[in-house]
Amino acid sequence: MSSLTVRLSRLPLRVRLVAGFSAASLVVLIAAGVFVYWRVDYALDRGLDTELTQARHALEPLVGADGRVSTRSAADATGVPWQVLGADGTVIDRGGAAGTTPLVPESRLDRVTTTPRTFNVGDFLPAAAKPYRLQVVRLSTSPRRYLLVGVRRDHRDEALRELLLQLGLAGLGALCVTALVGDRLARAALRPVERYRRQAAAITAGNTSLRLDVPPQRDDEITRLGDTFNDMLTSLEAALDRERQFVTEASHELRTPITLLTSRIQLALRRPRSAVEHERILTELMVDLDRLAALSEQLLQIGRSEGSHPAGHADLVTVTARTVNQRRLADPDHAGSLTVTLPEEPVPAPMADFELERVLSNLLDNASTHGAPPVQVSVDEPAPGWARLTVADAGPGMPPALLTTATQRFTRAEEARARPGSGLGLSLVGTLVSRAGGELRLCHDGRHATYGFPAPVTCTHGSEMTVTVLLPTDRTDPTG
Repeated sequence: MSSLTVRLSRLPLRVRLVAGFSAASLVVLIAAGVFVYWRVDYALDRGLDTELTQARHALEPLVGADGRVSTRSAADATGVPWQVLGADGTVIDRGGAAGTTPLVPESRLDRVTTTPRTFNVGDFLPAAAKPYRLQVVRLSTSPRRYLLVGVRRDHRDEALRELLLQLGLAGLGALCVTALVGDRLARAALRPVERYRRQAAAITAGNTSLRLDVPPQRDDEITRLGDTFNDMLTSLEAALDRERQFVTEASHELRTPITLLTSRIQLALRRPRSAVEHERILTELMVDLDRLAALSEQLLQIGRSEGSHPAGHADLVTVTARTVNQRRLADPDHAGSLTVTLPEEPVPAPMADFELERVLSNLLDNASTHGAPPVQVSVDEPAPGWARLTVADAGPGMPPALLTTATQRFTRAEEARARPGSGLGLSLVGTLVSRAGGELRLCHDGRHATYGFPAPVTCTHGSEMTVTVLLPTDRTDPTG
């Protein structure tokens, strides 16, 4: 990057906008001025050339073989200066205001043929004393002769000089006006940005409830930027509120097992213990540590699921069959209490393989911990474009008040607090299902609670405790 580019990039945005606008205007003005000057110059030269051609046509038949004009009065009637030059550039005959000095040097005569050529003699700037526009043609005589006719360019040059002056003054004035207008437009366009910057600085300083002042009656790039920033600030504030709530709830839930561990250790240290007593105490501590590790793992899973994006697609049938088989192998004594109904065809779901397994594992954990056998698992496609995973058990189910809050973190029924668990399983399931664009339904005894995005599927199960996961699939609606 050049030093000029670096210096320009350090200028304020308003200055760069005005400079760019002025530079573009300057280019346009110069181009327009050049075009106007060229057209006027062409028109003036064309008028002079017409006069020269008429005079040449009148004089050419009058020049004899000796290079002299036969009829002086007819030659003078043309009203223009003229000369007849020899091959060496000497003046053989002349008329009008032309003197004895050749108006065209000998070096230019070598380029003249029987086709007329036009020359300008005398500088345009600074103005010459005797500027001429000349037309020279080689005569068909022997020895070689040249006929030269000319016309003064004083009026033509004066008009062009006046035009240049007027174009320069008009261009300078137009450039000043465009720079002034560009500066005002840039200030007006950037004024909301500066206002947003001050308000954003206030938000950064701690006033998180403040929002950018976006005019409601406007719809342009700046106002849309302000609306986007306000939406982003609202989302960030909501995320911060959720994180604060999560930290508060996690701290509260972690305090209990940590306090129990501390109390058990303090009791164990009050008096000397035998090896058997130490083993029993360590076994109890191991149970508490396992619960604490499980709680920490669930908290980490929730944090990862809320901060990530869907990882792809998986087959719901394959994941369900594998998870149920693993459960049966891990607990063969109760394998018969877990039944599964699966379709023969694959059922795609917008979740990664491990996410589907986590959802089903949490639902089976809840059914085995808080429900009662038999536990029934089924997978089907109840409507075009939708997959359904159902887990039902024969337990007492959830109280009506708990159905509507079950997916909140650390939410548990009073009678369930004596059983293992932390109240995070359904929260994790709800997060994963909602993120995939699906719906989680908790139903018991004719009461229904839904979370996520509503699906066009009607509940057809009985009154037993049933958890239903509805997920969109990749398949095209055949009836659409």
